[in-house]
Amino acid sequence: MGSLLYSSSQTADIYPVSELFLRHRLQVVEELWESVLRQECGQNMVDLLRQLRDLCSPEGQATNDQASSAVKLIEQLNINEAIRAARAFALYFQLINIIEQEYEQRQQLGRYEAETEPTDAERASNVNYSSNQREDDAPVSKGIAAELLAKNYLEKAQVKPKGTFAALFPYLFKLNVPPQQIQRLIAHLDVRLVFTAHPTEIVRHTIRDKQRQVVQLLQKLDTLENHAGGTGGGYAWEAADVREQLLEEIRLWWRTDELHQFKPTVLDEVDYALHYFQEVLFDGIPQLYKRFKHTLSNTFPWLEPPSKNFCSFGSWVGSDRDGNPSVTPEITWQTACYQRKMVLGRYIQSVKNLIELLSVSMHWSDVLPDLLESLELDQSQLSEVYDALALRYRQEPYRLKLAYVLKRLENTRDRNLALYNRETPKNQDSPLYRSGDDFLAELRMIQRNLTETGLSCRDLENLICQVEIFGFNLTQLDIRQESSRHADALDEILQYLQILPQPYNELSEEQKVAWLTGELQTRRPLIPAELPFSEKTNDVIETFRVVRSLQQEFGLNICQTYIISMCRDVSDVLEVLLLAKEARLFDPAIAVGTIQVVPLFETVEDLQRSRSVMRKLFELPLYRALLAGGYEQAKAEETDENSSSLAPPLTPNLQEVMLGYSDSNKDSGFLSSNWEIHKAQKSLQQIAEGYDINLRIFHGRGGSVGRGGGPAYEAILAQPGHSINGRIKITEQGEVLASKYSLLDLALYHMETITTAVIQASLLRTGFDDIEPWNEIMEELAARSRQHYRALIYEQPDFVDFFHQVTPIEEISQLQISSRPARRPSGKKDLSSLRAIPWVFSWTQTRFLLPSWYGVGTALQEFLNAEPEEHLKLMRYFYVKWPFFKMVISKAEMTLAKVDMQMAHHYVQELSKPEDKLRFAKVFDQIASEFYLTRDLVLKITDHNQLLDGDPVLQRSVQLRNGTIVPLGFIQVSLLKRLRQSMNTNATSGVIHSRYSKGELLRGALLTINGIAAGMRNTG
Repeated sequence: MGSLLYSSSQTADIYPVSELFLRHRLQVVEELWESVLRQECGQNMVDLLRQLRDLCSPEGQATNDQASSAVKLIEQLNINEAIRAARAFALYFQLINIIEQEYEQRQQLGRYEAETEPTDAERASNVNYSSNQREDDAPVSKGIAAELLAKNYLEKAQVKPKGTFAALFPYLFKLNVPPQQIQRLIAHLDVRLVFTAHPTEIVRHTIRDKQRQVVQLLQKLDTLENHAGGTGGGYAWEAADVREQLLEEIRLWWRTDELHQFKPTVLDEVDYALHYFQEVLFDGIPQLYKRFKHTLSNTFPWLEPPSKNFCSFGSWVGSDRDGNPSVTPEITWQTACYQRKMVLGRYIQSVKNLIELLSVSMHWSDVLPDLLESLELDQSQLSEVYDALALRYRQEPYRLKLAYVLKRLENTRDRNLALYNRETPKNQDSPLYRSGDDFLAELRMIQRNLTETGLSCRDLENLICQVEIFGFNLTQLDIRQESSRHADALDEILQYLQILPQPYNELSEEQKVAWLTGELQTRRPLIPAELPFSEKTNDVIETFRVVRSLQQEFGLNICQTYIISMCRDVSDVLEVLLLAKEARLFDPAIAVGTIQVVPLFETVEDLQRSRSVMRKLFELPLYRALLAGGYEQAKAEETDENSSSLAPPLTPNLQEVMLGYSDSNKDSGFLSSNWEIHKAQKSLQQIAEGYDINLRIFHGRGGSVGRGGGPAYEAILAQPGHSINGRIKITEQGEVLASKYSLLDLALYHMETITTAVIQASLLRTGFDDIEPWNEIMEELAARSRQHYRALIYEQPDFVDFFHQVTPIEEISQLQISSRPARRPSGKKDLSSLRAIPWVFSWTQTRFLLPSWYGVGTALQEFLNAEPEEHLKLMRYFYVKWPFFKMVISKAEMTLAKVDMQMAHHYVQELSKPEDKLRFAKVFDQIASEFYLTRDLVLKITDHNQLLDGDPVLQRSVQLRNGTIVPLGFIQVSLLKRLRQSMNTNATSGVIHSRYSKGELLRGALLTINGIAAGMRNTG
């Protein structure tokens, strides 16, 4: 049977011969999809979808003629037919995403082998060693013999794909990177991936479960079909049976509601995030460590591998309260308990499995004295376990020991449940584990006994690795709050206490810093135990108090980071430090704290101001001592003496700074945002080095290009200078979680590429970021781009009305996708209050994708106008040589390939009010003109005939979706038009004239939003 959505000629164009497996699998799924629709909706629906799809051009772009025909066809549909059509296309896109993910899982490594890499000469000429190289870091060897040895080694080595450990370490060997330098980097390697609290993921948890079931059945089908092909069809009936199971699963999926029935609570979001740990990451992370250790030893067998938790996870889910009133101190407490519940449940199951596995008898194996001694202690503390199992396990010491371990874990779990419910734990004297370290110590003792007697246990090794990585906390919780909330809280507190002669908020920045610095020198309490303040102020105070409680109960590692969004001044940081002091998270007498204050610089102005803010902070003796680990530690460092004090609770001399991609992009456009963030990283790193402080940049990236998204490997390699230096922290949001963490091999590959890029970017650098004339050109381009972008967004008088009418922004705000409101709490419907997620989401739905490219074309054209030929050559040279410039152009190219200006024009024509059509047409013409200019110039710079010619895999993926999104867009416009007409009519007359209810029309519109998001693989 031919593909319903793609003719044979189209398919031949999309898939090269090397992707025949993908083509075959798509045909299988499309046949199943068509069968489900025929069974559920009838042949007429299948015919309708064919008719709608045939209206699209082979290139997957809408045309005026097609729009006219589609509109006539869709307007004839009743609401049920329109909803079914929308659901059918949405289901198709979800299935396509599954197939592509499974294919990527199979082909991820193989497809990199075919990529052309630069020659050795090019690499050597473009690479400098990191500036932290010491004189004693001698190369591996010197002279002709070494060159011959390296050449022979590389010729024998199997060609490995880029972005993997197997490619990285031989590459470093070939470049003669000093092993001591590699070892130092590995020793403090720190990759942190943070799941965020404002997900743009709109797919229900229930649907995710069904998708995973489809994946498992497809993998089973692959195995059976391969066997059948090799044995003459002996497994054909089993393959047919699996196809039938797939058909049943997809039918169940079709009858499952795609939309959330209620707005998710914060704890629902916690559950969504933990889903990826439960299904993939908990078992996958130990494999990442083994992969690193194995590949490192193949090339540098004398080097020590990193700590097992070199790649760790953080979370904002349940702790990010910026603009989300639903995140309360109690919710944060419950989140920590919820995470511990999940990880304890996994450990309990693992220990039960070990009890079955470790059946070693003392008749046939020796046991070390420390294990026997621990059993005697356990007997005295857990006599009920001894009474129940001592006879059964009298000659099986490992089973008996693990039974005691299991009981302690169960006691810990029961206590955690009581704490979650804020109840007094029963049997408080029962033996349990206060921390993951206590549990880990017992597991290591068992492992040591096995090793000393010549045994090993892989399951035990995996469990130890999991405990080292996740402990009892699973992830580290980051607190985030907006800067003005702290200032307002202090203002109210100080007015209540009548400490200052004028309100705190009326002080100048210099006055604030002077007062805060003085107040931070004293241990005198400022805030009373009983809180007589407003609800908002009390919430701020209680947040710091709950952090203190969390650290006392769960250990310091559960929550050490407090992020200040919209951070602009030194006082913003000191305010948080003062509030932390009041919660006993900071002791001013010795300058030791258990929480790190992290400024988040978001707008362009704040990014530019970040240099002076951090410099002034580092100049403050109190703050500098806090970073060092206290006054005693700071004094010892000044005199080069060893401090006799205990190790500081925070990593010494480490400052984390977060940079926001979303608001800077919304504020100044794509090119300007990327350049300002690039510059900020360079300057912040230079400032930190000047004060002998280690810097960790926290990248607040979203899923879409308009919010800093895109391929992480290339983005990390494009970072400037030494801004990484073995440390990076990145947010993982929305559709990124589903696309990169739903399948084990994809998750492993994603984490491996990030780690590889961090190592490569830290050890090797191109030096192009330091070429001042290039920086001056980029400064000029960024300024021009920003000016053109702001002229449209903030100066075009009709733009705000245009945005609200021609995009589904109001309908998106009614999607139950997040516990956080779409707007900041100003109450205004202006662009400044609108969050970046729905801003980007709206432009993606309408196929404009404006935030990801607008202003780039004008900036480039104005630069080329001065010297057309010479400047074009220079831009092409930048694209080839400068990782930052290539990253920016590549991201823009990817987004431009998803733009459909004809479809965008259809939204403008159909959704504009009659009286606004003329003025909106001018806005559209301005946007379209910039699009075509940007597209043409990007093609010139990349020297591509079509967008994405340099990435055929991504090009195929975009082409695969573009065409089918077109009819879904037509359906969306039709439903939005009916919905708005119905609402306007009802609002003016009070009489319902539509034959469909508002609820039905809204539901249909939201389903199309769901479907287009799945097709674009982008929400916000």
